[in-house]
Amino acid sequence: MSETLQIQLDAVLLERVRRVAQTRGWSETTAIRHLIEHGLFAVEPRGEPRLDDMDANILQSAIAALEGIPDDPGFSLIGRAGDGQAG
Repeated sequence: MSETLQIQLDAVLLERVRRVAQTRGWSETTAIRHLIEHGLFAVEPRGEPRLDDMDANILQSAIAALEGIPDDPGFSLIGRAGDGQAG
């Protein structure tokens, strides 16, 4: 890709870029560079953990097993006194 890039922006987007540039004391070119850089950071993966298929299947099985545990109304009462105070 060349270092010179020609793009056409609609009037509303161009005005937003101009406001950012003016607010920050940047040229329009500098503002566009910063906005593209920050926009790329927002959409690129940042080393977020990803599961391979085998790990994903194991996790799905574990979740399914947990969802299969019957509700126990007594479990939610652990640590609570009969008068509504923790004890």
